[in-house]
Amino acid sequence: MTKILIGERVFLRPFTPEDAELVLAGANNPDSAKLTGTQQTFVREQVDAYIQRSIAGEGRAAFIFADSADDRVIGEVVINEMDDINRSANLRIAIFDTADWSKGYGTDAMRLMVKYGFETLKLHRIELGVYDFNPRAIRVYEKIGFKREGVLREVLQWGGAYHNMIMMSILEWEYAG
Repeated sequence: MTKILIGERVFLRPFTPEDAELVLAGANNPDSAKLTGTQQTFVREQVDAYIQRSIAGEGRAAFIFADSADDRVIGEVVINEMDDINRSANLRIAIFDTADWSKGYGTDAMRLMVKYGFETLKLHRIELGVYDFNPRAIRVYEKIGFKREGVLREVLQWGGAYHNMIMMSILEWEYAG
């Protein structure tokens, strides 16, 4: 197994076709779906195609992250929407099982991916969006160095109510390494 980056709690590795069942279960987890604003149900064929695009690297850097202690898959972290001219991209993360929330896995995976974005991909700016009902993620992103830039008002309708998305970014000169 190729380990791209190794952190304190997790390591990043490329996707494999064998990850499909875990990715499918994670993508269809209702709690995770809410945090990512995903309002559709995925089928195996969609996940297989997604994994193939991730393996091919089509305009993205996508990795599985796994527990360093036992190689157990925790989630995925993806740099996408890459703009080579402006050296910018979007970053997103998903933890597949809610039992793995609040254990430091996501923080470690995000730190590794920001490092990868700045040091390997030579990005200048990495941005992300987070819904206002996810204060745990907002704290993680701020701890890593992301700054709040603005709010997209009422962009997500969930549970009969509209929710705001907070836009955040980190620049290469803000990255502490």
